[in-house]
Amino acid sequence: MKTEDRNLSPYPLTIYYDESCPLCKLEMDNLKYRNTEGLLQFIDVSAEDFCDDQMPVSKQEMMDIIHARTVNGDIVSGVEVFQLAYGAVGLAWVTAPTKLPVIKQMCDWIYPHIARNRYRLSNRFSGLLFKIARDRAAARAAKNSRKCHDQQCSR
Repeated sequence: MKTEDRNLSPYPLTIYYDESCPLCKLEMDNLKYRNTEGLLQFIDVSAEDFCDDQMPVSKQEMMDIIHARTVNGDIVSGVEVFQLAYGAVGLAWVTAPTKLPVIKQMCDWIYPHIARNRYRLSNRFSGLLFKIARDRAAARAAKNSRKCHDQQCSR
């Protein structure tokens, strides 16, 4: 089901991800720091005690490819999860190109290959891709927290 076809907002969006993968963890940490509106919820599928009887997909499927459940119960996976997640934190522009037909088709084809090789890729690229962005987002969150503590919140 396409995001555009849904009648309801997909948020809050529950993301099921593999925290044992360094690349996945860094990306989710980056999203967590930016999740100031609370539109995203994160569940580590790799946890030993993970159990979600409401998900119609197996734990193995969720370990193979990222999945999410929208507020109205729709299950999305792969690139669409990232589109919704980045949209929720005000960074829809990051994934906007993945909605263009040719790029979408390419991303839908390549993402399973990336997911399948994510542990190998994590060792090479995880620090480069998300560490700087995550650290900047954390610094902004800390600065905003201090402002709120001093009664100078922007909201």
